[in-house]
Amino acid sequence: MDFKFIHAADLHIDSPMRGLSNYDGAPAERLRSATRQALTALVDLAIAEQVAFVLYVGDIFDGDWADFHTGQFFREQNVRLVRAAIRVFIVKGNHDAESQITKVLPKVEGVHVFDHKRCETQEIAELKVALHGQSFKQRAVTDDLAQDYPAAQTGWFNIGLLHTCLTPETAGTHLPYAPTSVATLASKGYDYFALGHVHQRQVVRETAPRIVFPGNLQGRHANETGSKGCELVTVRDGQIEAEHIALDRVRWHRLGIDATGLADVDALAAACSAQLRTLLEDMPEPLHAVRVSVAGQSELARLEAAQRGTVEAAVRAAAEDLQGLDVWIEKVEADLSAPIDRAALEGRDDALSEVVRLVNELAGDDDSVLVWVRGELQDLKELPSDLASQAPGNLDAAALRELLADAEATVLAKMPASVAKPAGQGRAPT
Repeated sequence: MDFKFIHAADLHIDSPMRGLSNYDGAPAERLRSATRQALTALVDLAIAEQVAFVLYVGDIFDGDWADFHTGQFFREQNVRLVRAAIRVFIVKGNHDAESQITKVLPKVEGVHVFDHKRCETQEIAELKVALHGQSFKQRAVTDDLAQDYPAAQTGWFNIGLLHTCLTPETAGTHLPYAPTSVATLASKGYDYFALGHVHQRQVVRETAPRIVFPGNLQGRHANETGSKGCELVTVRDGQIEAEHIALDRVRWHRLGIDATGLADVDALAAACSAQLRTLLEDMPEPLHAVRVSVAGQSELARLEAAQRGTVEAAVRAAAEDLQGLDVWIEKVEADLSAPIDRAALEGRDDALSEVVRLVNELAGDDDSVLVWVRGELQDLKELPSDLASQAPGNLDAAALRELLADAEATVLAKMPASVAKPAGQGRAPT
């Protein structure tokens, strides 16, 4: 029998956006409500496509609810699905493990949460579908849960649900929970393994079985870039057709701008506007949150050194002038250097040449930079305990060289352009 289902994971409903209060002018309400809007869109999709069931593969929540509103919202969406004759199957992950969620709401008939004590199998007899899954008992599950999943039921369409890092290669920066291997999953004889935990979509294996991380439903910060959503899977005569459906309501991007040769803020704004349009021209929706990095040798370094915030203001102005695109500049990072010939400066006989020579000497030797910095800063007052790790005396040589390079770049950027030649190196070696 032919049927459709949706595979989603890592909803993180009501997950707080870290440091939101630090963003002046941020579209705060849209950011806060994005995870809910994405789930509502998923339920709308499920009903419109008349899917047979929906799979949520862990981390529906981001830990214990602050109040009952988070759980109540998820329950309401499940009620919508069940009323449309769509069943729901859930395994819990590290963020919403059995031990993590303390509040309880009445169960919804037609919604099944897989047990955490062992793998269990749920059957949908009319479709001849067998679903195998196990929830997390506590946050840190380091055992290979997949080893104890049963073999496939012969003549049925078998789906495994597993919240897992899978392997170090697939895990990326995610914690190594419930690690297993592609070989272990393949040995079960299933048709589809619905995974969760990794927030970047990955089709790990195409067939026998198809193994997929759908990614999270809604990106939450600048490290979760690109389209986010779910897998819409159609099964026809036992064959799988799958499509990634974007459901995110805020999409995160990173944009790097090479400012080399840009003479002023107008040139920067024009370059930024053009690159934003190229990046987003095929995506009129949703709200686009963009982190912009501006780097290179440019006279902009002098403007920024003279008046901090110049570069950021130009980038934000460029975004404001875009028409037909919903853009919020989340952050602007500047790594600029003035077009200065350091070799020529080093050969001069003035204060600037002393700066360049000193940085060159210190940059080439770890012991020298450590001794010099700690000697110069020995009378510096101690920082509060929560900032002690950032005190210059506690930094390693590489970090100190980076700070010296930044300090030199700031000093040299304040030098009048007329005394420098643009052909040389504009920033000290780090």
